[in-house]
Amino acid sequence: MSAARVITRPLATLGAATLGLLAAIGRTALFALSAFRHMVTPPFYGREVLNSFWNVGYLSLPVVGLTALFTGGALALQIYAGGSRFSAEAVVPQIVGIGMVRELGPVLVGLMIAARVTASIAAEIATMKVTEQIDALVTLSTHPMKYLTAPRVLAGIITVPLLVAVGDVIGIFGGWLVSTQSLGFNPATYLRNTVDFLETPDIVSSLVKGAVFGAIATVMGCYAGMESGRGAQGVGQATKGAVVSAAVLILAANFLLTQAFFAS
Repeated sequence: MSAARVITRPLATLGAATLGLLAAIGRTALFALSAFRHMVTPPFYGREVLNSFWNVGYLSLPVVGLTALFTGGALALQIYAGGSRFSAEAVVPQIVGIGMVRELGPVLVGLMIAARVTASIAAEIATMKVTEQIDALVTLSTHPMKYLTAPRVLAGIITVPLLVAVGDVIGIFGGWLVSTQSLGFNPATYLRNTVDFLETPDIVSSLVKGAVFGAIATVMGCYAGMESGRGAQGVGQATKGAVVSAAVLILAANFLLTQAFFAS
């Protein structure tokens, strides 16, 4: 093998991988734009929208609540242990509040939605593709994007911010419970310090992150399902790829949104 070929082969491999990545990003972006367009144009399928609200929102409440509760309690213990080194134990309510509302609440809810909802959507739509149910929809003059994707994306955009709000409250409650029962904080003073420290931009950023994360989770689940291969292996690969890509995109979006809201 010539020296030139040895040098160019890694470059060719890197170039092919880069082009493949850019092509995948382009396909995903076009899919998301199509989903948003179908979401706001008739016809609308009310029953599918209600089912999506139920599956994405209501059924996610238990896992979101438990995750937020234990995270808030653990956060209070960690802040108290760290603050005690500098005689700053009193900052526990303020830091738990801002930590849950700005970062941990939205991110944890987004990741839980990616683990539960994105995987479920990807597996469901991929199975429909394997069993040719999507082809049947086309035969019945029903657009798959409008019937399958648009209701789920709409549900993600609307219900995930509500889940984030619930998670923020439960996380703060978890910190309050641990702080008042184990760390000796006064219950009323703890709540007053939390409310006085939080500001409107903190709450707005939390809800905006929830809407963005909900859109990412549902779009990636629908995209992976629609693009899945045939057979059981295709369903498994679609589910795995959807969860991984949704989680990575949620974390990346969290960084960008945090920088947009709070970088000065």
